[in-house]
Amino acid sequence: MRAAVLHTIGDEKLDIRDDVAVVGPGPGEVRLRVRASGVCHSDLSALNGTLPQPVPAVLGHEAAGDVLEVGDGVDDLAPGDRVAVNWLPSCGVCSHCRRGETYLCMTHVMAGYVMPRFTAGELPIFGMAGCGAFAEEMVVPRAGAVRIGDDVPYEVAALIGCGVTTGVGAVINTARVRPGDTVVVIGCGGVGIAAVQGARVAGAAVIVAVDTVAARHETARRFGATHSCGPDGLSDLSTEVTGGEGFDYAFDVVAVPQTLRTAWTACRRGGSVVVVGAGRADQFIELSPFELLFEGKTIIPSLYGSADPPHDFGRLLALWRAGRLDIEGMISRRLRLDQVGDALASLGSGELIRQVIVHD
Repeated sequence: MRAAVLHTIGDEKLDIRDDVAVVGPGPGEVRLRVRASGVCHSDLSALNGTLPQPVPAVLGHEAAGDVLEVGDGVDDLAPGDRVAVNWLPSCGVCSHCRRGETYLCMTHVMAGYVMPRFTAGELPIFGMAGCGAFAEEMVVPRAGAVRIGDDVPYEVAALIGCGVTTGVGAVINTARVRPGDTVVVIGCGGVGIAAVQGARVAGAAVIVAVDTVAARHETARRFGATHSCGPDGLSDLSTEVTGGEGFDYAFDVVAVPQTLRTAWTACRRGGSVVVVGAGRADQFIELSPFELLFEGKTIIPSLYGSADPPHDFGRLLALWRAGRLDIEGMISRRLRLDQVGDALASLGSGELIRQVIVHD
């Protein structure tokens, strides 16, 4: 089959090969025919070393497709079933799973760092996060395949697999935004736009979208933002819409020191800063003990939208069916697998929200 292979961290050119084979499925695993793959900023982070990734590797983790084959012990899926990929499947038995923190389970993801998911001849190839969606087929643990209705387009299901769940989940699962709350979202790419939509669904009265790219301001308004601005205009806008008090919730989808400090400053005393983006391990933000105590603010991490995908994918699709989540509108460009390098290079463009690789 065909797959896009990254051989060296930092190499902007992926090797499109047609001699790649998937490994498995083994017991408790599922082999999928990939029909659509979203291009997420985390894919670029794996390529450039921001996120750890063994190589050679097939990147991509936001996907949907059809079941081709199931391994021993899988009796609730069958060939032909339509599924969305859950890139962070839980094992069900670790301490986090027993506490109900399934989004913190690293069992299957960590296995992906030591167990190749593909081969090309004698060459073992890893899959990003144990997945590898920039390929025509992939193998995932049973918990990594969530069955969806045949009425759901593959492209919609792919975006549910990561970006939509991460953004909307940060609002409704992690922060639990309530009707009438005030919200600011910093960074309005695909995940940021999903967070804006989540805030609208949750009933936030004020939703401010912040981005350095001016072209994204109107886009954010189209998806539910009540106001938009660049970082330099946030202070004045906060004074206007919150009376100078600050926002109840500040969502940082970028997660670099500058944006985290911006989120902290924009948040009201007693409010919450929600860290949504995957930042670098070698970057730091300084906060004094004085401001930590007397500001009374809470910093909350939101990994994968604190989601339980087998449950939350269905909830999000119900909102989509009801017309309350515009997922098709988030798709800015559809490409072929051999254009994945161009798609990764285009991330950050103000004209694009989400790109999708469509497989024949």
